[in-house]
Amino acid sequence: MTQDYTLSSLEFKMFQKLIYEEIGISLADHKLTLVQSRLRRWLKEFQLKNYKALYKKIEEDSSGQMLTILVNAITTNVTSFFREESQWIYLQEHLSEFIDMKKKRIRIWSAACSSGQEPYSIIMFLKEHLPNFHQWDIKILATDISEDILLKAQKAVYEHKEIETMPRHMVLKNFYGIKNSDGTKSFVINDELKEYIVFRSFNLVTGDFQIFKNQFDMIFCRNVMIYFDKITQDRLFDNFATLLDNNARLFIGHSESIHNKHNIYKLVTSSIYKLNKG
Repeated sequence: MTQDYTLSSLEFKMFQKLIYEEIGISLADHKLTLVQSRLRRWLKEFQLKNYKALYKKIEEDSSGQMLTILVNAITTNVTSFFREESQWIYLQEHLSEFIDMKKKRIRIWSAACSSGQEPYSIIMFLKEHLPNFHQWDIKILATDISEDILLKAQKAVYEHKEIETMPRHMVLKNFYGIKNSDGTKSFVINDELKEYIVFRSFNLVTGDFQIFKNQFDMIFCRNVMIYFDKITQDRLFDNFATLLDNNARLFIGHSESIHNKHNIYKLVTSSIYKLNKG
């Protein structure tokens, strides 16, 4: 069978529409080559004649497995430990102002956790800066749309280059080393820290926000909005507002901003917001 690895404009439009409707990612027309390269592997894997056949296979799959494959192929997961340095400085200086220091209870959502560096950074930070850390009731929900990347996050195994920018004392307190078969060394998050984090699959665009029964003290949704159009962004920020406690904080990426069409949010400092209560 001759396979056609060229994605036509018409085929791209089909995937463009499907990706927007199912994932919420708005792909510009110049992303045709990217989509073609990301999906080529699956033409080979399923021995399909062309991209139209792949589209049909995804559309006709009632199990959702093919849609998961599409999500994993299209989404880009770039992250690092303690990303957005100024936000951690802000937390160090102001954390006690918006969490209940008496009840010692914190609820946090890492809303696009990728391979886990963000939620693990959060719990390492809290361990470092909260007085009597082990007396606190802390739960971190970490969600992502990609099942593959969630599996990686749960394993919590990182290469040396991924932790080399962290202070040595943080690495020694929160990781243990393992030898790889090729003689290199990887680093694994301590089990104690894993216990504070629950990983779940959740689609920020099509997911049901009513499943969340409690409000959060902090929501981290960083460097995700850049993939969404303005309508999707506004809807997501509206949904976040229903889940933020009165004095909670919303953290977004430094390259992002809230259009604030309903004046729901008040800017606290660069890339950090709280609800505008007048």
